Amino acid sequence: MTDEINPFELAQKQFDHVADMLDLDEEIRAYLRWPKKEFHVRIPVRMDNGELKIFDGFRVQHNDALGPNKGGLRFFQNETFDTVRALGTWMTWKCAVANVPLGGGKGGVVVDPTQLSDREKERLLREYVRLLWKNFGPRTDVPAPDMGSNAQMMCWFMDEYSALSGQYTPGVVTGKPVGAGGSLGRMQATGFGVIVTVREAMKHLGIDPKGTTASIQGFGNVAQYSATNFVESLGGIVKCVSCWDRFDNKSYTFYREDGIDPRYLMTITDQYGMINKTKAAENGYEILDGDSWLHQDVDVLIPAALEGQIRIDNVDKISSRVKIIAEAANGPTTTEADETIKKKGYFVIPDFLCNCGGVTCSYFESVQNDANFYWSEKEVLEKLDEKMTDAFNFVYSLSVERNVFMRDAAYMVAIQRVVTAMKLRGWV
Repeated sequence: MTDEINPFELAQKQFDHVADMLDLDEEIRAYLRWPKKEFHVRIPVRMDNGELKIFDGFRVQHNDALGPNKGGLRFFQNETFDTVRALGTWMTWKCAVANVPLGGGKGGVVVDPTQLSDREKERLLREYVRLLWKNFGPRTDVPAPDMGSNAQMMCWFMDEYSALSGQYTPGVVTGKPVGAGGSLGRMQATGFGVIVTVREAMKHLGIDPKGTTASIQGFGNVAQYSATNFVESLGGIVKCVSCWDRFDNKSYTFYREDGIDPRYLMTITDQYGMINKTKAAENGYEILDGDSWLHQDVDVLIPAALEGQIRIDNVDKISSRVKIIAEAANGPTTTEADETIKKKGYFVIPDFLCNCGGVTCSYFESVQNDANFYWSEKEVLEKLDEKMTDAFNFVYSLSVERNVFMRDAAYMVAIQRVVTAMKLRGWV
């Protein structure tokens, strides 16, 4: 995300654009442009050296017309309230377009998790829960791992909430470790879903996926499993991936002309998605500048990092060979860049459709927690494939029927579902 991009303004612009197309009532617009509830807490944590530090924490509950709020909890040094507002808003649309009975929420703590010990992270997470626990719950608001957080942290969250509420409550979070209420298949779910949507797009565009090429921005969880599934499920070739190097404070692109080996790169990547440059170079990878992923001559571009990465100042760098832009990240394309993308005719799989595999699998985890009965990985991925395929094809059909951009069609589907639920519940 650049300094010029305010993600919440982007989320509101996208909503306003489709609200105009739908001729939405002003009262409904006012309701949906802003989160329903917002929380800002100051979190005191005793560090390992005895120093007391205060961290800012946020939680946003955007809309729960379709069901309990759902959304990740980020530990990120550049977190802002507006970032959380935007992500919570996008979660509402993501759940709606996936047709799962959940609303939108998001949380964040302003911290660089790489600078904390495991014990400090645990104390920070547990204190965050203590300050906000009455606003969470399986029928209220259900967090999940996100940037800078992981399955272990969700287990600490669940444990602290269970202690405070006086009962074992595995469904208060998703993305937990398997063996502690987690679901098989959750680790790869988002990246798996990204490639399901790419596969479906290729079917409609008449593209044989075997031998197609891709360039991916990022190498965190979503990018990793997008890469492995593009290679292993579609028979494609990933030319490059990128990552942020926290020691150099800059990003790099890791390129191989004959295609990267994502499984190998995963073995030399830390828990924050940083690839070991020395080991990569020793194994034949070219290390290019961080923006190189954007202007590769490939068939598919997959931004899988932060918000606001495809902008008006760099959108013209996208190769004319690119056929599909699959937005694995949240809000990677600005509204201004969207206009250029429309004119050039790239097929876009919008973020909250493309990456809704994670929240869909989180919904599956909640269902399993409620039933206290757990499915096999094969069952989870089959159900996920079916859900993602249905979601993509529903949006694509509307896009063709109304002759509108895929992002607009996805928003139309999501907004209409939320508004219908609001009306049925007597909110508006």
